Amino acid sequence: MEITVRSLIRGAQESQGIAVIIDVFRCFTTEAVAFDRGAEKIILVSEIEEARELRERGLGQILMGEVGGKRPEGFDYGNSPSELMYANLSGKTIIQSTRAGTVGVTNVSEADVIYGGSLAVAGATARAIAFHKPEKVSLVAMGLEGKVKADEDEQCALYLRNLLQGRRPDKDSVRALILAGEESQKYDDPSLPQWPPEDRMMALDIDSHNFALRIAREDDLFVARPEYV
Repeated sequence: MEITVRSLIRGAQESQGIAVIIDVFRCFTTEAVAFDRGAEKIILVSEIEEARELRERGLGQILMGEVGGKRPEGFDYGNSPSELMYANLSGKTIIQSTRAGTVGVTNVSEADVIYGGSLAVAGATARAIAFHKPEKVSLVAMGLEGKVKADEDEQCALYLRNLLQGRRPDKDSVRALILAGEESQKYDDPSLPQWPPEDRMMALDIDSHNFALRIAREDDLFVARPEYV
């Protein structure tokens, strides 16, 4: 298995084999919680207006996402896992738009299979990849809006690579490195309520979910569902 760690939008565009698009803060942590709360599937789009249009066409009931960390006007939920903790999403189709994770997914063109990656689903993602026995794996750390590298996504990529290569990385060390990073600091700033500390806590709960986030192309849309292995 050839494993390549890539970064940002260009990394998504160049990904091959199985691509894992990583967004720890917070896209694919939020998706994991949404499936825990009963969501049937999640449609991933890059733009807010596209999400609104798809709901108007009846392709989903719930809008979820963010611009600048904040819930867009008319959206039901932001890009916040803690916001979903008590939501009833049973049987719902969610349409999600974020500035990193969903943008990364929609930029994948060469990969055969796509997964959404976060620390919450890292172990399950590694098991799913191992099950499929691919020749190539691309671990893509999306960073801040797909433009600037971020410690949490880079560390998640390395954590996944270690798992795939048969090692058991120390979870506390991974968390410590992320907590010291720049993006982590905004969760401690009371003037930024769109970044609640509960979200960071949930994002750093490593291997907390027992399913991977498999993303498939369906009728020209990118659709995520939980995959159990």
